[in-house]
Amino acid sequence: MGIEQQEYRQRQRELMSKIGGGTAIFRSAPLATMHNDVEYTYRQESSFYYLTGFNEPEAVAIFAPHHEEHQYVLFVQPKDPEQETWTGYRCGVEAAKEIYGADEAYPIADLNEKLPQYLINSDRIYYHLGNDEKFNQTIIAHWQRLMQGYQKLGTAPLALEDTRPLTFAMRLVKSPGEIALMRQAAKISAMAHNRAREFAQPGVYEYQVQAEIEHVFRKEGAIGIAYPSIVASGANACILHYIENNRQMQDHELLLVDAGCSYGYYNGDITRTFPVGGKFTLEQKALYEIVLEAQLKAIEEVQPGKPYNEFHDLAVCVIVQGLLDLGLLQGDLTEIIQEEKYKPFYMHRTGHWLGLDVHDVGVYKHDAETWQNLTPGHIVTVEPGIYISPNIKPAEGQPEIPEQWKGIGIRIEDDLLVTSNGHEVLTSDVPKSIADMENS
Repeated sequence: MGIEQQEYRQRQRELMSKIGGGTAIFRSAPLATMHNDVEYTYRQESSFYYLTGFNEPEAVAIFAPHHEEHQYVLFVQPKDPEQETWTGYRCGVEAAKEIYGADEAYPIADLNEKLPQYLINSDRIYYHLGNDEKFNQTIIAHWQRLMQGYQKLGTAPLALEDTRPLTFAMRLVKSPGEIALMRQAAKISAMAHNRAREFAQPGVYEYQVQAEIEHVFRKEGAIGIAYPSIVASGANACILHYIENNRQMQDHELLLVDAGCSYGYYNGDITRTFPVGGKFTLEQKALYEIVLEAQLKAIEEVQPGKPYNEFHDLAVCVIVQGLLDLGLLQGDLTEIIQEEKYKPFYMHRTGHWLGLDVHDVGVYKHDAETWQNLTPGHIVTVEPGIYISPNIKPAEGQPEIPEQWKGIGIRIEDDLLVTSNGHEVLTSDVPKSIADMENS
């Protein structure tokens, strides 16, 4: 299962239709050091991978629709048997054309020599000035040299434009091939969550649950984790991105698990919260019911044509009303929302785009007032929560929180595909009802 070369060619043609007389340049992700001379497992920059499928460092992709011979060019590391003995196989220059469909390929060392021929007749350069400062300066230097000849020649790339608006719009709507990969990522992630719920019990350490989750990921064919797994028991669940995972779980407390796998570079993202000892306390149950209601109602709002913000706004209403009913908030619902006095309990948005990146690319708003409308092919998370930290400080004018509520953190998250007539919950294989949480 994976993206076919035909789809990569289609993406390249779409990009080139957008840039017209321009030249687009994409740089691979750099290697990242773990410690001393040991590197992290390599992960390609997402837009580079989206357009090429090429998964090696030290590479540059050029798209030049105006060039007479070479519209798609790759610069890659050449074959080097001695180096490959240490660091693994390389595709090499010749295979870059054969396997990845490039019109031409060169050794990466030839970039400065060969690049000008793909820039000289372009009306602008498309490039994201990202985190590679050295390469940023390389592109700027080429641009400045070309601009020096503008007065004499009357032609030069007159602008340097960011590639992200182009690629983000393309990546936001998933193709059938991408959806298939994300279904599998969701399926494997769901299997891991179900295993976590079976395994967790009082006395077990958070990292042991993490090990079970990530074992399932790899056993079922995933690349690995989509993001560092969050396995947060007790008050740790009030830390949104808790990853220490070193606490021993106790009876009568909750375990929040936020974990997903990466499959074919596409990601799952699921959160479930359940009682370690098998039964909710009264306070835990009351808060869980609010979060679950908020999530179910928010999911109903994920429909084609609806503005992106509506499912979040509905979740906030449900959570605020629930906290008012419990006496944890006081006052008028509308005023509390407008003044954001609920934020000590619920400080994040209800979802995000999901795809090649866990927090995937794509705009949420077109301008200050206009939200992006949900469209078939969009994939979003829906993940409301309530977090009552032991150190919670209520908003001005709000009541102090009784001790029995402190240290409870709850989040419920699913991945949704927007369809032509509604939505599909890709992660429905993971139960979330109170009955299921208590009977696991």
